[in-house]
Amino acid sequence: QVQLAESGGGLVQAGGSLRLSCAASGGTLSNYAFGWFRQAPGKEREFVSSISRSGGTTFYVNSLKGRFTISRDNAVNTMYPQMNSLEFEDTAVYYCAAVQTLSMTYTAQSTPKYNYWGQGTQVTVSS
Repeated sequence: QVQLAESGGGLVQAGGSLRLSCAASGGTLSNYAFGWFRQAPGKEREFVSSISRSGGTTFYVNSLKGRFTISRDNAVNTMYPQMNSLEFEDTAVYYCAAVQTLSMTYTAQSTPKYNYWGQGTQVTVSS
């Protein structure tokens, strides 16, 4: 089964940018649709963005449109969310998730839809 490992988190000032990575092993990345979620202290895990197997279909939560961009490189088994104009409220642990699907355009926006999860990477935005 696939294992996911996030990286790229850290401390950034408000207004700055971060590019996270999600590396997959034990499986073929191109067979999976991916999602990003985040969980702030004391809050539930919430959906951030998702991308289909082909990369041609993406979905973003409305509050983050225009600031977050998700992409993937199936050749190196890695998926990348780019976060710009970061705000203090973006502080959270960010999780990568994957679901195997036959559809090239399928994306999912809820946690139960995903079978595999990474351990998360902390993003802290200082105001």
